[in-house]
Amino acid sequence: AYERRFPTCPLIPMFVASDTVNEYKSEDEAIHVIERRCKLDIDAPRLLKKIAGVDYVYFVQKNSLNRRERTLHIEAYNETFSNRVIINEHCSYTVHPDNEDWTCFEQSASLDIKSFFGFESTVEKIAMKQYTSNIKKGKEIIEYYLKQLEEEGITFVPRWTPPVACKSESSTSHPRRPVSPAINIPESATKEGLSNKEILNTSSSPSEPTAGTPDDKLDADYIKRYLGDLTPMQESCLIRLRQWLQETHKGKIPKDEHILRFLRARDFNIDKAREILCQSLTWRKQHQVDYILDTWNPPQVLQDYYAGGWHHHDKDGRPLYVLRLGQMDTKGLVRALGEEALLRYVLSINEEGLRRCEENTKVFGRPISSWTCLVDLEGLNMRHLWRPGVKALLRIIEVVEANYPETLGRLLILRAPRVFPVLWTLVSPFIDDNTRKKFLIYAGNDYQGPGGLLDYIDKEIIPDFLGGECMCEVPEGGLVPKSLYRTAEELENEDIKLWTETIYQSASVFKGAPHEVLIQIVDASSVITWDFDVCKGDIVFNIFHSKRAPQPPKKDSLAAHSITSPGGNNVQLIDKVWQLGRDYSMVESPLICKEGESVQGSHVTRWPGFYILQWKFHSMPACATTNLPRVDDVLASLQVSSHKCKVMYYTEVIGSEDFRGSMTSLESSHSGFSQLSAATTSSSQSHSSSMISR
Repeated sequence: AYERRFPTCPLIPMFVASDTVNEYKSEDEAIHVIERRCKLDIDAPRLLKKIAGVDYVYFVQKNSLNRRERTLHIEAYNETFSNRVIINEHCSYTVHPDNEDWTCFEQSASLDIKSFFGFESTVEKIAMKQYTSNIKKGKEIIEYYLKQLEEEGITFVPRWTPPVACKSESSTSHPRRPVSPAINIPESATKEGLSNKEILNTSSSPSEPTAGTPDDKLDADYIKRYLGDLTPMQESCLIRLRQWLQETHKGKIPKDEHILRFLRARDFNIDKAREILCQSLTWRKQHQVDYILDTWNPPQVLQDYYAGGWHHHDKDGRPLYVLRLGQMDTKGLVRALGEEALLRYVLSINEEGLRRCEENTKVFGRPISSWTCLVDLEGLNMRHLWRPGVKALLRIIEVVEANYPETLGRLLILRAPRVFPVLWTLVSPFIDDNTRKKFLIYAGNDYQGPGGLLDYIDKEIIPDFLGGECMCEVPEGGLVPKSLYRTAEELENEDIKLWTETIYQSASVFKGAPHEVLIQIVDASSVITWDFDVCKGDIVFNIFHSKRAPQPPKKDSLAAHSITSPGGNNVQLIDKVWQLGRDYSMVESPLICKEGESVQGSHVTRWPGFYILQWKFHSMPACATTNLPRVDDVLASLQVSSHKCKVMYYTEVIGSEDFRGSMTSLESSHSGFSQLSAATTSSSQSHSSSMISR
C-alpha cells in the first residue's frame, strides 16, 4: 500500500514527482531497498521563494523493506539548501508486540536551521506546519491505498518464507508466526487524530479502551445545548481531560467549552491538548488574565484611537467584532502605549468574546463557541508595514493562537488593497492552518456582490461605513498625537509584564558626547535598518565604517565615554585618537534632525566589518553675514546647552549576501506616518534610503 504513493501521489499536492536513483534486492527477496529523489512544491510564501530563488525543493528518500522482520523503515533528508538547513526524518511501520494483527507507526524528525536569508524564524514555522500536516495526512493516505487494494480484490499478502535451501536454518533463527487474516479497518479509526506512535489497523474483535463506557458519558441534552455534536471518542477525551485537570491542577478549572477548544485544536489528541492547555492555564494564572475585564481599564488612547469594537452578531449567532485596521495608526499606538498595553487590550477583547459566546449560547439555544471578525482594510498602505509594528502584531498573534484556540469562527477581510499581499506574506506563516481556512478575502467592492457580506451578516446590521444602514459605534481611529508618545523608560515600568523584550531604547546626547551603537556585519550586502525619534534638541545622525572593532567603553569614568543617566544611556565608541579617513570612514552624508522629527531608513552594506550609528549634538551655526550670533540662536543655545538631547531608537540587521530583494522590500522601514507630517523631506542614495517626518 505504501509503494502506491510513488512516483507521485494525488493525495499529497506538494509531492510533484519522484525518480528512482538506486535500488537493491537481496537474493532471497527478504530485503528491498529503494532510494528516490523527490520533487516537492513547499507551501511557502511567494516572497520567500523569490528571495531564495527556487520554486521547488528536492528531498532524498530511502525506503528499506525487511520482509523477514516485517518492518518498513523510511529515511528522508533535504538536498536543496542542505548547507543552510538540515532536515532529517525517520518513519517506521512495525508489527505490534502484543497483537500481530496491529501495525505500529512511528515518526520522528529533526530540523537545524543555520541561516536562511534572514527568514530563519519563518522557515522554522513553515517546516513545523508542514511536518504536522504530514503526520495528520499519513494515516489517511495509507488507508486510502489499503481500501484501493481491497477494491481490487487484494485483501491478503502471503507472509514471506525463506527459499527451500535455507529454510531449516531460517526457521531455527526466525520462528514463523501464524498467518493472520485480512483486517477490516473501523471507520471511526480514520476520523481521529494520531499521536506520533499509535495503532494503525485494529482488530475487529476487541473493543477500543478509549471508546467510552457507561461511566464515561455526558448528558445528551447538555452536549446538544452547550457543546455541539461529539462522537463517543471525543466525549470520552473531554471527560478524561477534565478529570485529569480536577485531580492534578490547582486553581480554577476551565469550563467544558474551553477544554473542548484545546482538544479540537489538537484533533482530540489528549496528550498534545493537555500540554498546551496546561501551559495556557499557567500563563493565565501568572498574568491574572481571568480578572482582566474586572480589574483593567483600557487607557483613553485606546478608547479614542483603536478602531475596533463589538457589533451585534452574524447569521450563525456568533458575536461580530469589527476592526477598521486601515484607519489605525499602528506606530502611534505602539509608541504611545507599548506592546504590553496593546497586548493586554487584545486579550481583553478575547475575554469579552468568550463572555459573549456564553451569552449567545443562552440566547439562541445552541452552542456558540467562536466569533466572527470583520476587518476593513480601506486606507491600508505601506505605513502599516512599519517593522516594529509588524513584530508586535506577530507576537500578539502567537499569544492569541496559543491561548485562545478555535475561537475564530470566520474572518471577513474587506477592501483589501494592493499592499495586502505583502502584509499577508509576513503574517500568514504564524497563523494556524485551521484558522487560515476560515479567512474570506474581498478586494475592492467585491464584498457587495454574490457570495459577499450578505451571505454572513444580516442586511440590517451591516455598518454604515460599508454602505449599510446600521450606525457602527466603533472609533474611527486616526493619527495618535506625538504628544502622547511615551519614552522607553516609561514603557518598561509597566506593572504587569507579558513580554520581556522592548523594541525601543533611549539615549542621551550631550555636547561633545554623542551616543553610538556598534553593529558588526559579517556578510556584505546585509541591510541595516533604523527608526528613531528626536525627543529633545537637535542632533546629527551619522553612519561610519571601520575594519577594526572599537575598544569597548570603560565603565569607571566619564572620560572613558560611558555615561548612564535617568533619561537614557550615552555610549561613545569612537576613540579620541581615531582619525576620520584613516581609522574609520563615513558611509553616509550627515543628516540633521530637528526636535520632534521621526526618522526611518536603511543602508545596504558594501563591506563586512564594524558599522557605527552615531547621534551627535547639533550646534547652532553663527549668522552668515556677521560674527555675532543671532538672538534666536542664543536663546536656543541657552535652552539646550545645559541640557541633553534625547532620542529613542530601534535598529535591525537583515541578512545576508544572498538577499535578493530591492530597497522596496524594506518599505516597512520607511514609515512617514506621524502627527507632524505636514512636510516631509527625504534623502536617498544608491545604497541608502531615509525619510524624515516633521
